[in-house]
Parts: sequence; structure tokens; C-alpha cells
Amino acid sequence: MPAITAVFAKLFVWAFVWKWIKRLILGFLILSIGSVLLFKFVPVPFTFYMLQRCVVQKTDGEDMKLHKTWVPADEISPYIQLAVVCAEDQNYLRHNGFDFGAINKAIRYNEKMEEKGKNKRRGASTISQQTAKNVFLWHGRSWIRKGFEVYFTFLIETFWSKERIMEVYLNVIEFGNGVYGVEAAAQDYLGKPARKLSAGEAALMAVVLPNPRKFSIAKPTAYTRKRQAWCLQQMKYWGMKLDYEKVKE
Repeated sequence: MPAITAVFAKLFVWAFVWKWIKRLILGFLILSIGSVLLFKFVPVPFTFYMLQRCVVQKTDGEDMKLHKTWVPADEISPYIQLAVVCAEDQNYLRHNGFDFGAINKAIRYNEKMEEKGKNKRRGASTISQQTAKNVFLWHGRSWIRKGFEVYFTFLIETFWSKERIMEVYLNVIEFGNGVYGVEAAAQDYLGKPARKLSAGEAALMAVVLPNPRKFSIAKPTAYTRKRQAWCLQQMKYWGMKLDYEKVKE
């Protein structure tokens, strides 16, 4: 009899736990899908990463800085939209959030670097993945965070247009220490609104994005200028225009 009672007790506990697991999963799905649908129409006021950076600044003894100004897509120069595609994700209009060709190249490159004992690594995150990470997640290296990134990338590619993904991306990405979004960066570093960026200025802003706290828009190095010239040449190959009508042709 005690054995039977113990079995029923375990079953009861597992049933209770499973009930709450299902509730948590359902709650997460509702919250995540709901937030993606909300931000399809509403400007993103702030992100967890922005708060994370403020905490890091404070713990490092720096003044906390969070400069961000949201602007709609029609107030963003088309040059910067093209520039980030040329610099960060040239298959942006063709993929569904993941560039598997770039992923395979990055894996082979990283394996070679590891064999040589070098710490150099190459990423393959698309603009869609970076948007998902910056809006909905924290920054860090873990399989759990990467799994959530894949999930949210799928959601925004499903519910948002490529134009909306680009609009959000350019409004939340960090362009410098505590400076988020193209409008704040254009005003801080170039003294003009984002809608008035020239092709050259757009190329300069785009090439600092891999590491905006190492590379500077205000004080570009010779390497940054070389990357800027390369990006500008790529933009010319594209006809100086990002044609959203070519999405997934």
C-alpha cells in the first residue's frame, strides 16, 4: 500500500509540474507573438540590451549614456538602408532570416582559425537575426540565447515586412557607446538628421557596425576609411538603391 501511495504521489507531482510547464510555454508564446505583432506597428521604446549596456557602463565606472531617437523609415536616408545591406547582409532581400551559405563559410573559416591557434572568428548573423537579438533578447554567447534568436527571427520574418525589419534595425542598433539608432548617431557624429545622410556618410556609418565601440564614426581610422570605400563601391554595384520590390524574387 505505501508503494502504491508513493507512485500516486509522484504522478500527482509530475502532473502538477507538467501543468505549470504548459502554462509557462503558452504564456511565453502569447507574450512573444504579441510583442512581435505590437512592434510591427509601434516604435520600440527601448530594448533589454540598452538597459544591459547602461548597467555595464555603471559597473565600469562610466557615466550612463542612452541616446536614442526613433524616426520612421521615410525620414531615414535610403543610402544608409543600402549601406548596411552591402556591409552586413548582401542576401537580405533573398533570405528568410538565415543565410545558410554565409553560415557554412563562417564555420569553415572559424575551424581554420582554430586549427592555426588564432582567436579570430567570423559571424554570419543576418540583419533579421541582429534585429531579433537587439529588440527581444540580451547579448551574450550561449546556445539558449541563440535558440531564442532563431525563434524571434522566424517570428519577425513571418509577421514583419523587410521594410519594417530594416526600419526597426536602424532605430535600435548601437552606432557608438550609448548611441542607438541612425538618427541619434547622425546627429551626434555628423551633425545632421538621418534623412540627409550622403552615400559616403552612410557607408561610413555602416562599416562601424561590427564593433561600434571599437570603430568610430567621428574619428575613422585608415582601416575604417578603407572599409568605407569598399562599401561605397558595393553600393554603386547595387545601383545606389535598395529595391524592396525584389524581395524573394
